[in-house]
Amino acid sequence: MGSRGSVIPFFMSIKDSGVMPITDPRMTRFMISLEQGVELVWHTFEDMEGGEIYVKKIPSMKVVDLAKVIAPDAIQKIVGIRPGEKLHEQMISPEDAFYTYEYEEHFKILPVINNWSSDPFRIKDGKKVNEGFVYASDNNPDWMSGADFKEWLEMNRKSIGSF
Repeated sequence: MGSRGSVIPFFMSIKDSGVMPITDPRMTRFMISLEQGVELVWHTFEDMEGGEIYVKKIPSMKVVDLAKVIAPDAIQKIVGIRPGEKLHEQMISPEDAFYTYEYEEHFKILPVINNWSSDPFRIKDGKKVNEGFVYASDNNPDWMSGADFKEWLEMNRKSIGSF
């Protein structure tokens, strides 16, 4: 949230134009702060054995709702999806589900080599996800409210787009 690759700095830069370009009204994105990313990295250092992929449980938000918080009076103009752009973000695919375990604040995809994906030492207290499980921004049970995003925006206004 707020990095140079995020839509947030772009929306902030054009909020006074009165028009917010929206790729698709169904589009969703995961919302992770820099601090949450750093916390996950520190956790992985403590937990990892090697080869695991850690996926933080984070809220999703519709891009139209994000735009509405940034520029509540602007018109939202649908501009269409561009080549290579995704409607929703997907962090865990159905193919990864076979090797994925759930924890309180994250998921862990274990490496398949050497039977590491079934090693109790690597699994620890994780719970195997169901076959076909997908962790994507549109099927996420956790959604960031406009009020929560507005609060984050106010606290981070000065650093948006600087990292």
